[in-house]
Amino acid sequence: MERIYIKDLNKYFNKEVEIKGFIDNIRDLQYVQFVIIRDITGKVQVTIEKDEQNKKLNEVISNTTLESTVKVNGKLLESPKVKLNGMEIIPSSIEITSISNQELPINIKDKNSAEIDTRLDNRYLDLRNEYNLNIFKIQSKMVETMRKFLYDLGFIEIHTPKLIGTASESGSEVFEVKYFDRKAYLAQSPQFYKQMAMASGMDKIFEVGPVFRAENSNTNRHTTEFTGFDLEFSYIDSYEDVMELEEKLLTTMLKEIKELYGDLIKEMYGREVMVPTTQFPRIKLKDLYQVLEQKYNYKVDEEAKVDLTTEAEKLAYKYAMETYNSEFIFVTDFPKDKRAFYHMRKNGVLQGYDLIWRGVEITTGAQREHRYEILKNQAEEKGLKEDVSFYLDFFKYGCPPHGGFGLGVDRLTMLLLDIPSLKEAMFLFRGPNRLNP
Repeated sequence: MERIYIKDLNKYFNKEVEIKGFIDNIRDLQYVQFVIIRDITGKVQVTIEKDEQNKKLNEVISNTTLESTVKVNGKLLESPKVKLNGMEIIPSSIEITSISNQELPINIKDKNSAEIDTRLDNRYLDLRNEYNLNIFKIQSKMVETMRKFLYDLGFIEIHTPKLIGTASESGSEVFEVKYFDRKAYLAQSPQFYKQMAMASGMDKIFEVGPVFRAENSNTNRHTTEFTGFDLEFSYIDSYEDVMELEEKLLTTMLKEIKELYGDLIKEMYGREVMVPTTQFPRIKLKDLYQVLEQKYNYKVDEEAKVDLTTEAEKLAYKYAMETYNSEFIFVTDFPKDKRAFYHMRKNGVLQGYDLIWRGVEITTGAQREHRYEILKNQAEEKGLKEDVSFYLDFFKYGCPPHGGFGLGVDRLTMLLLDIPSLKEAMFLFRGPNRLNP
């Protein structure tokens, strides 16, 4: 018999069914046993009368434990008196497929009963909690929707190497590894290879893959390895084209998530999914600091105004909500010293942006410099000429104007669900002090 998921059981009343899952709860009463079975889609009650006919089934349940896995065959009945979905299975056979033979080290039904590090030590159990499990259902749909959006626009999905021969981008914050008889590095981003694809004539590409940052940072939004959603596309006229594409991508994703999971997110995570209905507001970095000082009396030294501070990001969100009713705001016109050498410049101003969502920066996007001589000079300014010589070769034989951006899937998840830390928004967290499990 083909396995049926619990969410689909209401199609099979008065029929024989087979379900598989974990034993979530057992109530062993004088005359009856109630067993709650849980799979990835939901829970259902199995009811076993205590009588001679069910003696073997009763013994199976009496000798098993919570969180063991089981296969149940039986008849599905519609039972309004059963509080759990108004149905129950009357079993004809029960097979214990694995035994949970020790007391669980954490309470999986109450994620707040243990400290986060204890939970991460036992992540394989922690993820059985419904709150945690739903995070990754929602995250999966989020990535699927963004992928589909780009596929529909003719983008090609590529997979770039994560072991590279030179330190990428800035030359800092990279992990060095031994590679046979020489050094290699874990890729800080797929940026160079995205641009190689543009020089190759691939026109529009994206990648979903691991990104490594050797940041010895212990904040709630930093990690040493995360999943990046990166894209690049050619024949743009300005970085405004990049901003417009990202705006459409995120709006499409949020619309889909709200339709499928909006009620669940509001009930379980206490957050409303807001789908943008107007263009994201834009503001220059210099103007933003002026606004924040005028409206919120937020003052920083001039040296700090060359980039966004953490507090400025939070206040930019507040300003965007109060002024535009927007959770998003683009910040533009950063000075050249605060961005990578491959960003295009005009009159010393970078042709790029940061995107703030719910008070946190989620993207640095830009039009790239595609002209060989200018790009080479900008690399030399940063002292990177030799380190990026292989990259500069991409531009010697013609390369179309292009731009792109990257998103952190885990950070997006954290913000979407209002989860307090990246540690909970990732399947397995990696940080300066965590390499296991």
